[in-house]
Amino acid sequence: MDLAAILPEPVDYVFFANTFHGVPDKPALARAVAAILKPKGLFGVVNWHRRPREETTVLGQPRGPRTEIRIEPHGVAVLVQPAGLVLSRIVELPPYHYGANFATIN
Repeated sequence: MDLAAILPEPVDYVFFANTFHGVPDKPALARAVAAILKPKGLFGVVNWHRRPREETTVLGQPRGPRTEIRIEPHGVAVLVQPAGLVLSRIVELPPYHYGANFATIN
């Protein structure tokens, strides 16, 4: 969570893939991300759609996080907007994922 400690200067883009759903304090992470982004910076989140895990199979086996912790893009937006990040784009990443980009307000 202490991103500023490992990133000594502001960055243009922060990217999380297949991990946001498992973060215990998502709003705190969003605040940490927003704090290290440059003006007009972006926060990208790739995650699993909220489909039952049994339906997201790879080579015949269920894959991905437990169904109950999966979050759709607008659910992620609700969690990150208080940090000053707004949803700017959603991209479908078939067959089971989406990408959501959030931009700083400034």
